[in-house]
Amino acid sequence: MTDSFWKEFQNEMPEYSGVEIPPFYYFCDNEKDANECAELVRKGIKQATTHSLHGLQIHEEKLPAIGDMAIVTDWHGIPQAITKTVKVEVVMFKDITAEYAFIEGEGDRSLNYWQKVHWDYYTRELSDNGLKPSENMELVCEYFEAIWPKI
Repeated sequence: MTDSFWKEFQNEMPEYSGVEIPPFYYFCDNEKDANECAELVRKGIKQATTHSLHGLQIHEEKLPAIGDMAIVTDWHGIPQAITKTVKVEVVMFKDITAEYAFIEGEGDRSLNYWQKVHWDYYTRELSDNGLKPSENMELVCEYFEAIWPKI
């Protein structure tokens, strides 16, 4: 399914014809949030995501980099959008701003909402490895643009 989605993208955007299919993933750790986030990306509302540095290290994932591409799927792996990373920065949890929370686009887009849902997520993510989130934990803020499909 992701292969045909990628080929359709390449047909419409021939400048990517020589690019290998990028990784694909869904956001969050539950179906409701994953599907909502995929829809927000598709609509161009969600323009960032935030990884815990510890989580990336635990899962042996590389840091995102400018120019990285990805296929965002819903919970069931159905492709929804293709994104391209435009900026990456490492920020402590306590230093996330209201502007960033708005760009991430989830819930009511407020800093309070962002802090609550992300604290809860990092608690679940890190607890499996005996770790706990902290105000000083390093987060990797990945800014991206949805490059396809165009709405």
